[in-house]
Amino acid sequence: MAETELTEDATEAPSRPGFLYLFGRAILIPTAKLLYRPKIIGRKNVPKRGKVILASNHLSFIDSIAIPISAPRRVQFLAKSDYFTGKGLKGWFSRNFFTSIGAVGVERGVGQAAQEALDQGRRILEGGNAFAIYPEGTRSLDGRLYRGRTGVAWLALTTGATVVPVGLIGTADLMPVGSKIPKFKPVTIVFGEPIDVSHHGPADSGRARRKATDEIMAAIHGLTGQELANAYNESKSADPVERIKRAVWRRERL
Repeated sequence: MAETELTEDATEAPSRPGFLYLFGRAILIPTAKLLYRPKIIGRKNVPKRGKVILASNHLSFIDSIAIPISAPRRVQFLAKSDYFTGKGLKGWFSRNFFTSIGAVGVERGVGQAAQEALDQGRRILEGGNAFAIYPEGTRSLDGRLYRGRTGVAWLALTTGATVVPVGLIGTADLMPVGSKIPKFKPVTIVFGEPIDVSHHGPADSGRARRKATDEIMAAIHGLTGQELANAYNESKSADPVERIKRAVWRRERL
């Protein structure tokens, strides 16, 4: 998930799964498995109960669909508010589709806004739920694995949630940037062994957050074998104020 700011409506605790989610899951999962036949490995590594963070690499828009339909339990994640505020038939379809796969709408932003998005993730986890996050921040356009931002560690250390690394392989070919319809390409979703990062220290320690994040990213790398970028993945912004804010807050973003 890219750097984010909560909308006013998103500050409330996440609701229980409603009809749309249950109906969407009942339709999406068998349909996706029938059409695309994804290879899913390690589902047993995802705890069936309790708070868990699914920390994944990020290659395609389809990643946010691949994880919820392949996980053995309900997964929530943050998605930009544009998907929930559209008008007309297209807006209705988008809003209902993302609701059905467990998305929570937020506004993009950095600084305090990013912390508010992390707080939304914390509320989801403290409700005993599973929360998916992309530590790289935004999609990797060159296929390399970028350095993780420490928001994932803050969440894990603050809530005591178990972290399950997720490796997505082939999703960039399944739905390349700019595509609107997934192609029929092989894709693999790997759920790795659970990680307890509490031994790194408390959430208020920058060193603990960095070490925990590096451990999580190393686990993701072990699942995907991607080339390491050894740098942060920065999305471009034409707004000079936004660029300054990103530079100041770069380490603590989602």
